[in-house]
Parts: sequence; structure tokens; C-alpha cells
Amino acid sequence: MMITDDFLVANLKCSGCAKTIQNKLSEIPGVLTVKVDPEQASVKVEHEESTLRSSLSEQLKTLGYPEISDDNNLLTQMKSYASCMIGKLSD
Repeated sequence: MMITDDFLVANLKCSGCAKTIQNKLSEIPGVLTVKVDPEQASVKVEHEESTLRSSLSEQLKTLGYPEISDDNNLLTQMKSYASCMIGKLSD
């Protein structure tokens, strides 16, 4: 069974951010598709039932893109800038 989870995240600003999120979430076993919309600061992930929403959320937070409801401290914001640059450089 396929599940779709939607995330509203902080610090998502550009295509570099989107590319990093898409690449890193796609590496998680069971993830089928990842759609990122920088304008809406949203991430939509289609995945197998065995993939937990919490693991997707944790990966987003690790990259510097916590869910809007999570803590978005300075360290998290700095992680997002680094992830953004990695995404821009991988074009």
C-alpha cells in the first residue's frame, strides 16, 4: 500500500534546497516519489507503508528543513544553508 505524506517545512527557499531534499529523501528505502515546492515550502512524499513518516521528518530536520511546528534554531537554519549550497552545486 502506498502512503502520501505532506510536510510544511522551514528554511525552504530555492531550487537548491529543493534538489537536496529530493535527492536525500529519495535515498530512504521505500520512498517512491518526492515533490518539493519552494514557493509553498512544501514537500510531498509518496512511500511504501513500511516507511515511517517520522523517519522522513527526521531526515528533513537533519538537512535543516524542520517541519513548521518543530524548533527552528540557528543551528538548524545553518544546516539548511549548507544543504541549499550542496543542491546548487550538484546541478
